Amino acid sequence: MNPGATLRAEAARALARIVFDGASLRTTLAETTPRMADPRDRALLSATLFESTRWWLRLDAAITTLLEKPLPPKARDVRALLAVGCAQIAVLEMPDYAVVASCVDAARELGQPRYSGLVNALLRRFVRERASLDARLDADEVSRTAHPRWLIDALRRDWPDDADAILAENNYEAPLTLRVNRRRSDRSALLERLRADDIGATAHDDLEDAIVLDRSTDVTRLPGYAEGLFSVQDGAAQRVVELLDLRDGLRVLDACAAPGGKAAHMLERVDVDLVALDLDAARLPRIHQNLDRLGLRATVAAGDATQPARWWDGCPFDRILLDAPCSATGIVRRQPDIKLHRRADDIAGLAATQTRLLDALWPLLAPGGRLVYATCSLLRAENETVLGHFRANHADASIVPVPATFGRAAGDGRQQLPGVGGMDGFYYAILEKPR
Repeated sequence: MNPGATLRAEAARALARIVFDGASLRTTLAETTPRMADPRDRALLSATLFESTRWWLRLDAAITTLLEKPLPPKARDVRALLAVGCAQIAVLEMPDYAVVASCVDAARELGQPRYSGLVNALLRRFVRERASLDARLDADEVSRTAHPRWLIDALRRDWPDDADAILAENNYEAPLTLRVNRRRSDRSALLERLRADDIGATAHDDLEDAIVLDRSTDVTRLPGYAEGLFSVQDGAAQRVVELLDLRDGLRVLDACAAPGGKAAHMLERVDVDLVALDLDAARLPRIHQNLDRLGLRATVAAGDATQPARWWDGCPFDRILLDAPCSATGIVRRQPDIKLHRRADDIAGLAATQTRLLDALWPLLAPGGRLVYATCSLLRAENETVLGHFRANHADASIVPVPATFGRAAGDGRQQLPGVGGMDGFYYAILEKPR
């Protein structure tokens, strides 16, 4: 058995599930990587899947150009294998002769020996014709940027001066950022432990709890992980807690809490009575696991935030965090399968859900209380438009300005664009209720 062929066959099957079945990249990776015994193979499989997904719209356009006739639907794993090979050659810059040979063998491992000759010929053409092929792909904006047309158009409409930078940034790997658990450590001490293990890491310039690693790694193997000294959380998400103006003793609701990162961050900062709510009961164990590892406690409950009568005890909350479900267009560099799975017609439904959540949660906020509305979307339809509609129907809602350091002005809130300060794209707004 050829180990290189086995890895590429696994990658092809996984990529086919992501592209053709709509499977989550992260879920697919979690299911696939354990089958690789060697940590180096797991790392290569992960890098291959991320880059094949990230660049699928370009890679598949190249494959379509090179094919003399379309592949039948039953050969979808072969199509994915071709993309895997092209990604390893063009993006990961692996030796083309080794990639081609292993992909030919991988076609046989996929049970498609009849396509081994086609895989060999197409990948060799891909290597020989790269210059002319790149010129042809670059002439079309979809294949040049590896973004769907609807998203390109939406970004150019909403952020005309920044769209090119956003599209480029989305195709870079996001840095791995840690959040120090103040209850158990401090940033200086954790940095010392990491550097003692020869792990490159630096303190984030603008975030007092954040450490940025020089390269991605399996965080569960880092010193201090099992002890609950830190969590993984992008800087843009870490900033949310700063806007809540938390103090000891407050009653707080995290309305869409899973997997519990922001809830944990609150509890690391102050002693609050926190309710961590999520619609999906299957996601609650993940919240419990995260809180337990960090030594934190909260009331964790399943419930639909748009239907408070089914779970709310009638006691108002001093603070509410609504990190609303959204298109996730601000975290494409971290979850590149968003480019393949999200559709233009999803946005109206998401905006309607966001509006329902705001309308339902506002009565739960105590007089003088504060609600922070956040999304990891870049689209105005989910952010300032939703907020504008809410304010038009709630005269008792006042806006607290978000500090200018939180990104670009965007209606009554602020928009962090991806890549700025090494952070993801995020929207922030603060609403307060009069006493």
